Amino acid sequence: MFDELDRRTSLTGNQIKILAAAILGDALEFFDYFLIGFVLAFLIGPWKLTFGQSATVLMSSGIGAILGAYAWGWLADRIGRRVVFIGTVLNFSIATGLLYFTPDDGWIYLAVMRFFVGTGVGGLYCVDLPLVQEFMPASKRGWVGGLVTCVIPLGVGLGAVLGAVMGNDQWRLLFAIGVLPALLVLLVRLWVPESPRWLCRQGRYEEARKSLAWTLQVDPSALPMPTAADAGPIVVSNWLDLFKYPRSLLVSWLGNAGAQTGVYGITLWAPSLFVLLLKVTPQEAAKMMILLSVFGFMGRLSFSFFSEIMGRRNAGGLLGFGAGFLTILAGYNYDATLMGVSAFWLILALTFFFADGGFAIVGPYAAEVWPSHLRTSGMGSAYGFGGIGKIIGPVGLALIIGSNNYLKPDVPLPEIPLAFLYLGCWFLMTGAVYYFFGMETRGKSIEQIDRELTATTSLLPGVGAKRTA
Repeated sequence: MFDELDRRTSLTGNQIKILAAAILGDALEFFDYFLIGFVLAFLIGPWKLTFGQSATVLMSSGIGAILGAYAWGWLADRIGRRVVFIGTVLNFSIATGLLYFTPDDGWIYLAVMRFFVGTGVGGLYCVDLPLVQEFMPASKRGWVGGLVTCVIPLGVGLGAVLGAVMGNDQWRLLFAIGVLPALLVLLVRLWVPESPRWLCRQGRYEEARKSLAWTLQVDPSALPMPTAADAGPIVVSNWLDLFKYPRSLLVSWLGNAGAQTGVYGITLWAPSLFVLLLKVTPQEAAKMMILLSVFGFMGRLSFSFFSEIMGRRNAGGLLGFGAGFLTILAGYNYDATLMGVSAFWLILALTFFFADGGFAIVGPYAAEVWPSHLRTSGMGSAYGFGGIGKIIGPVGLALIIGSNNYLKPDVPLPEIPLAFLYLGCWFLMTGAVYYFFGMETRGKSIEQIDRELTATTSLLPGVGAKRTA
């Protein structure tokens, strides 16, 4: 039955609807997630926050994302993609709305609620991409997966635009606007059925055929009915099964950890660093972030096609090495100007082409390197492990600069180059992992990847997934 899907060379209207729902979800999801970077720029002065307190607020969502990615990803393999997709949207939308009630000087409340925002964001990202990929033909899976992530910088850019027009006392309105993603639940209910591949693995063959027929816009009778032999044995997945795929673990876990450490360390701190280093207002800092978002968007579009043109391994290497070099260069030029314009700002914008743009590889690839019965669990584990980067990225920068220093313009920051060297090395590690250890998935069907992973694992003594007849 899935051969019919892989033979398609163009997308149907319903496949485009699935893609549109995922794109909208990711844009609004990361709009919610990165709002805190813009809000913090408004609060550092009035609340007299230290680097340590600010880092606590920034890293709390990272802790939530780790737990959310593991829990929601595991649930999506157990109870289905669609219901988990809806649950994660409600999770982060409601938590963001509650941030509207943050009391003055309430940085602890802010940190606690940001934890719950992180659980939803981590979960949605881990079910969103696999759900889309399971509806797409192999020839389109790479660039479609990348396209889903392309709008994430636009979500950050939306936050930048709103931050630029808000007054100093209107930051709570940003959180109120963050409730809007809940409306996405209605779109999901209308557009997206359950994944036919997940239904097949549950032995629900008729439902799987109807789901794929809806996707391809054909009558169900036009598709062959899958059998147990076609769908493969029904697999009872166990979280410990992830460790039976050591190469998948290495590539997806370390790739995510390096990329997330670098990009979240930069993105969450950038608005505050612009205020601190360049002596601009929070509104001006938000406007400066728009340029970074534009370069990130351009990068994601480019890397979506790079994944098909040069393959996942080479594109991943380009992401890591390009972002690493430019991050280090930005740190050593934090006080330099280029034709009267901050070199720090301009280099960071170029950095975002690789650092943020490369996530068109990081997310989709982390789902592709796992077998079907562990796809969302594996991606959830990778994103969750990588979520450590959401903590050690912003906290590492704070510790290097001095966690007890107050974020105010008269604080000297001689450690900025070292802090950005720290973040840049994480990107370089990512490039090395993808380029030297990655497995190539370009042009391969999901079933072909499953067979290759199973064949590799079967060579290990005592290894094999638990199967039922």
